[in-house]
Amino acid sequence: MPRTVEGQITMEKTPSYFVTNEAPQRIHSMAKDTKLIVVVRNPVTRAISDYTQTLSKKPEIPTFEVLAFKNRTLGLIDASWSALRIGIYALHLESWMQYFPLSQILFVSGEDLISNPAEELAKVQDFLGLQRIITDKHFYFNKTKGFPCLKKPEDTGAPRCLGKSKGRTHPKIDPDVIQRLRKFYKPFNAMFYQMTGQDFQWEKEELES
Repeated sequence: MPRTVEGQITMEKTPSYFVTNEAPQRIHSMAKDTKLIVVVRNPVTRAISDYTQTLSKKPEIPTFEVLAFKNRTLGLIDASWSALRIGIYALHLESWMQYFPLSQILFVSGEDLISNPAEELAKVQDFLGLQRIITDKHFYFNKTKGFPCLKKPEDTGAPRCLGKSKGRTHPKIDPDVIQRLRKFYKPFNAMFYQMTGQDFQWEKEELES
């Protein structure tokens, strides 16, 4: 990574940091003033999205329903399956809070990032102490992908849209399985809301769907 000069902010993105036990201590020992940005979304949707991505690379894997349970008859969720374990956000956040105060962590709603990207990025710019340059005029919604795309300033080039790996159609999952997963995540979500002081309203979103 090139050196950061005065007046620049270095940013680096690796989704696996949040769920890697060793990451908080390593980052803290390297630069304890680091600001952390965590994008989270409804853990049920996140798990299905995770599975969809794996399925595109390994079409031979078992169905989502098979992988989600240790014993489906008894309704025992397999929380060791990474697609489900990652969504237990409270568990992972606990590790980070041992090293970083909440004031150094910004939680971005994945749902709001799609529905209102400018507002979420305003929070990011404020959090990083940057002038608000990116506004709603820099976005347009791509109906084909189902995601907003970023327009370059002064029309200097083609808009930047998310790659082929984003916006895939999710497979149809048994509604009973989705219901069981919502029930499984509910207490963990409540704990996460309490820890962060933010209500992401995933339960409300589920009722609407």
